[in-house]
Amino acid sequence: MPKYITLIRFTEQGAKNIKQSTARARSFAEAAAKAGVKVEAQYWTTGSYDGALVLSADSERTVLHALTELAAVGNVRTETLQALDAKEFEAIVGG
Repeated sequence: MPKYITLIRFTEQGAKNIKQSTARARSFAEAAAKAGVKVEAQYWTTGSYDGALVLSADSERTVLHALTELAAVGNVRTETLQALDAKEFEAIVGG
């Protein structure tokens, strides 16, 4: 199943409501699961990004739909990368 890493930055709204961040994260995980996206991990981070998600789903479209729903709430902006394990990467590069 394809995996994705999503980097998160709080918007001004999200920063103002930071104390509700963990509750919002739980709500997102529940909504994502109903949409067919597994939230494998959620982290709050320091540095350039405020958080990171590890997601998996049968299709990229499903993941991107869940993330657009998340962004539409207005608390975060996201940047998503498809993640490849060694076997998947070797298949692409011919190793």
